[in-house]
Amino acid sequence: MGPQSTPDLSTSPSPLSLSTVAVVGLGTMGTGIAEVLARAGREVIGIDTDEAAARHAVTTLEAATARAVQRERITERERQDILARFRTFTDLQAAADADLVIEVVPEDYELKRQVFAELDAVVRPDTILATGTNALSVTRLAADSQRPERVLGVHFFNPAPAMKLVEVVSSVLTAPTAVAAVTELAHDLGKDPIAVGDRPGFVADGLLFGYLNQAAAMYEAKYATREDIDASMRLGCGLPMGPLALLDLIGVDTARTVLEAMYAESQDRLHAPAPILGQLAEAGLTGRKAGRGFYTYDAPGSGTAVPDAESPAAADELAGGRTVTGVGVAGSGTMASGIAEVFAKAGFKVVLAARSLEKAEKAKARIAKSLGRSVDKGRMSAEARDTALAAITPAGSLDAFADVDLAVEAVAEDLAVKQELFKTLDKVCKPGAVLATTTSSLPVVACARATSRPEDVIGMHFFNPAPAMKLVEVVRTVLTADDVHATVRAVCTKVRKHPVDCGDRAGFIVNALLFPYLNNAIKMVEEHYATLDDIDAAMKLGGGYPMGPFELLDVVGLDVSLAIEKVLHAEFRDPGLAPAPLLEHLVAAGCLGRKTGRGFREYARR
Repeated sequence: MGPQSTPDLSTSPSPLSLSTVAVVGLGTMGTGIAEVLARAGREVIGIDTDEAAARHAVTTLEAATARAVQRERITERERQDILARFRTFTDLQAAADADLVIEVVPEDYELKRQVFAELDAVVRPDTILATGTNALSVTRLAADSQRPERVLGVHFFNPAPAMKLVEVVSSVLTAPTAVAAVTELAHDLGKDPIAVGDRPGFVADGLLFGYLNQAAAMYEAKYATREDIDASMRLGCGLPMGPLALLDLIGVDTARTVLEAMYAESQDRLHAPAPILGQLAEAGLTGRKAGRGFYTYDAPGSGTAVPDAESPAAADELAGGRTVTGVGVAGSGTMASGIAEVFAKAGFKVVLAARSLEKAEKAKARIAKSLGRSVDKGRMSAEARDTALAAITPAGSLDAFADVDLAVEAVAEDLAVKQELFKTLDKVCKPGAVLATTTSSLPVVACARATSRPEDVIGMHFFNPAPAMKLVEVVRTVLTADDVHATVRAVCTKVRKHPVDCGDRAGFIVNALLFPYLNNAIKMVEEHYATLDDIDAAMKLGGGYPMGPFELLDVVGLDVSLAIEKVLHAEFRDPGLAPAPLLEHLVAAGCLGRKTGRGFREYARR
């Protein structure tokens, strides 16, 4: 049918019925979308010019539904019904009777434009055309179509059967009825749709790919190993995958395409693809699908990484280290008491020093409560609790650190305060004692220079809550001695933490990757692109984040977040790292997050 009979979608009944759906492009994503649709009772027309891809899609659906029967999630009769609803073809003419067509061909504008042009000549006037792009302009595709009001974006996440998020993308040309129909379909599929406007990356990928790009740049600069970067974000932020492993899963070439589109619009240097992405893509090292990317895999398409030239050699963590039996922890807050608890449970003798003996005893009482909860939950015995508590000696002065082998400061995040403390440790601690700071944002070398033995000073950045979080960032300065570094890594292993090595620069690994992502989320709200709730939902459902960015900001504290953003901006001088004005305004207004009852959201006061 020609375009002359196109109905006015903006006034037609809502929502439209979408019982037959064509999926064009039967790669991993297209096959996954087809499975979701067939399982939900839709008639699915799978189209791919490659007969092998079409056959593979059928085989994949057969295998997935067989597993579902085996796990008793569906019956064999239901499986046969699902398989009967999925038919494959190699010609776009097969889409003639579709109510909705979802295009999932490779991220190439000319290819997508050609598909849409051919569909214009094939489908009914009331058929909705959806593109699965996450990088290219939906508006441009719509404008090049004969009926732009029925063109929109529908962005599923991989793997489509498992991931709950669907971004429904409308351009200024899209009829509201089309958006409503696709949104209702997404709900019927058991998905959580969010409505977004047309810009590269939309919400989830718009935030995710900037973070992935910075991780690639961090690796390229040899600031940290690929293993340490990935472990840091998994263990420090609770993410299901590290960024470099995720780039391999997504495809290095795909990531580069998305970033190029984002940079073309934003001109933000944080979106300019890291050169290594181009180098890997040009070499054909595109990730799992090629068998090699940032990691090496046992076969193309496999997710099993195998050792290669970059894999860390097994080493004896104790080699060349100093003996540590006694540990001093300076501070009386949550972090200090948590760190003291970690050391005591691991069998170290701990001196917990605060500004007064009363404060130190209160900190020990906090540890006793924490250990008591562990006993109540069956995580440790009462005897182990008593042994750990007996290993902690509260003190009202740093003079009690005279015999410790390792002194760990966990006082306020104020450089002047820390430098004064290190001057005192320099006088009090015995020769050969390792002096560590738990700073998350201040230069470790500035603390080291406050002493007469900077070679003994190192960073040990624990994460809150210290007893639960497995990660410790081990921060070497240019002055730190090798045996001090070896000592701290060995100690981390003994207290059952995962050490990652990084240099002494703002943010280390985790905060340098986390806080620009949080800042970019705030900018999305400032630009009225998406709501707090939609952004939080997008990152939890589409990115597997344990918390959305605004939930996390309110937990961390907006004042703390602003301070870290300022440190990152001052260190790297990148305009894209400048704190979002909305963050500064909220802090100026005293809205600091959960601790004040109001941040990005309001909370009931306790």
